[in-house]
Amino acid sequence: MSLILSASVVRSRDGLPLSASTDCEQSAGVQECRKYFKTLAKKLTQLPDRCTLNTGKYNINFISSLGVSYMMLCTENYPNVLSFCFLDELQKEFITTYNMMKTNTAVRPYCFIEFDNFIQRTKQRYNNPRSLSGKINLADMQTEIRLRPPYQISLSELGSPNGLPHISHKEYKGTGKMSAAPHQRLEPVTLSGIVSFVLSLLCGALNLIRGFHATESLLQNEGEDFSYVIAFFLGTAACLYQCYLFVYCTGWRNIKSFLTFGLICLCNMYLYELRNLWQIFFHVTVGAFSTLQIRLRQPQGKSHDYNV
Repeated sequence: MSLILSASVVRSRDGLPLSASTDCEQSAGVQECRKYFKTLAKKLTQLPDRCTLNTGKYNINFISSLGVSYMMLCTENYPNVLSFCFLDELQKEFITTYNMMKTNTAVRPYCFIEFDNFIQRTKQRYNNPRSLSGKINLADMQTEIRLRPPYQISLSELGSPNGLPHISHKEYKGTGKMSAAPHQRLEPVTLSGIVSFVLSLLCGALNLIRGFHATESLLQNEGEDFSYVIAFFLGTAACLYQCYLFVYCTGWRNIKSFLTFGLICLCNMYLYELRNLWQIFFHVTVGAFSTLQIRLRQPQGKSHDYNV
């Protein structure tokens, strides 16, 4: 018998379960699939936005959009087009009911558990195909699946249910997407992070302008100190490098940010004759603020082992 057995809504970036249906089936095969649910939830950012995993007697299908993934478990003979129509319906209802701010700031598992009521009602409808006639447009979904088929995840790619060690860098057919992302991604950008990034760019631009003025003065007056030019351009490089460290994940990232902040302080100490105290205070404060934001925006680690 073809059935949808369970479904869940998960935040893509860290696998936090937002809502889930109550599982009635408790067989050994279903319990094994629940382990694959956990594994996939931890690696959603490394996978395309529409995927299928065949585990033998059961299929796991999911779609991702706007930072949220919608996952379902069904029997292997359940029609593929109905599976993705079901997930698409969950997605539309969830987006309509909850805004992105709530999903991005959620900290507790299953904080939208009331959405389970809609999941259960929709699951009952899709498990009774007669009730679906005329209510969903299968032709549109069939066309979309034909033009952009779901990425097929094999069990060999998935590896152990306790982790996903490797997904090959094959191009996702039909979308031009890669099936694997960079090894480490940084946490989402916050408002304070954006402010620090803009201020660092501003300080870098100010240092660059003063550096050009110092170079022009040096060319006109041979008595000028060339070291001031070097200090301005080093300050520019330090500010831009802080922007780079904020955006990209590199080795020894925190240490590099502290060393860069130290260089900013040294440059401003050397330029104390050309800047007033307020200017020095501004540059040093921005450097410290940017260093703090780099420290706070850490790589996305392994998600918590929520019971999904």
